[in-house]
Amino acid sequence: MREPDFWWQPGKGSFLIPFAAIYGAVAALRLQASGQKAGLPVVCLGNLTVGGAGKTPAAIAVAQLLHAAHLLPFFLSRGYGGRLAGPVRVNPTLHRARDVGDEPLLLARLAPTIVARDRVAGAKFAQFAGAGVLVMDDGLQNASLVKDLTIVVVDGRRGIGNGHIIPAGPLRAPLALQLDRAQALIVVGPPHGAAAVIERVRRQGLVMFHARLEPDRSVIAAIGRRKALAFAGIGDPEKFFTTLAAAGIDVAERASFPDHHRYTAADAAALIARAQAKNLILVTTEKDLVRMAGEPELETLAARTSALPVRLVIEEADLFRQMLLQAVKRTPSHALRK
Repeated sequence: MREPDFWWQPGKGSFLIPFAAIYGAVAALRLQASGQKAGLPVVCLGNLTVGGAGKTPAAIAVAQLLHAAHLLPFFLSRGYGGRLAGPVRVNPTLHRARDVGDEPLLLARLAPTIVARDRVAGAKFAQFAGAGVLVMDDGLQNASLVKDLTIVVVDGRRGIGNGHIIPAGPLRAPLALQLDRAQALIVVGPPHGAAAVIERVRRQGLVMFHARLEPDRSVIAAIGRRKALAFAGIGDPEKFFTTLAAAGIDVAERASFPDHHRYTAADAAALIARAQAKNLILVTTEKDLVRMAGEPELETLAARTSALPVRLVIEEADLFRQMLLQAVKRTPSHALRK
């Protein structure tokens, strides 16, 4: 699905508000459901809106901090875009994106990753496998598990768009209800577009952090002065293109695809032809490249494409680490219970 442009334009989308009210009411009921307590600490990363905000890099940053503290994090993901309902432990050598989704394949490079549509069943599976801490990827709108720490990730440029709920806007549920379930906010990038969220967060007393996405310098150096055809099928392709430009890459052409786009043989042929015609290097995101893995019709495109890894750098790093470790260490491990 490609997001409507009006979602990100203030004052637009009001004609769909009656439908948004229905969607929001259903989402609110789900959010207010009673969850089960897991037998281990649960850290949840989530977006307020549809579309990319930096949630996956944030989840990776959390897991890295937990590793540094000698804890054993397991990622727990719904596996959006994958066919397996789970619970299943992701094996990057066996599974493809069509099996478990693209994000779990990336997360599994760092820590054991469980895909489960039923998050409670996934938590039991992870606990049995020896998890020390559960890091929920995209679990803000799922109330089936009680969280020890919920962190909302917001893109500083786009914020919450027009502020309306799906289908009138990009919000996944009523804003106040989502923030009521969070303890912290990470604003990724310059915050000028997220003023409405920041103001509400300050009134509610949530802890706020500022972060940026830092590209891998070795990949930037390898690309050098060559001109690029950049393509991406993520929540906000423009963010990727901006990151490339800020890193000094000459992006001569761009190609945007819907979030979690499954590339076809025709897509691959078209991208390769465009790059060859103008002697451009192909560059994409890690998430896009992992989606091509194991697909025979995409082997040539994958081989000719460079992925640009990014990492989340939090300005208030010490405070963030302290908050995270305090949350997970106050919750002892025990059997999953109601």
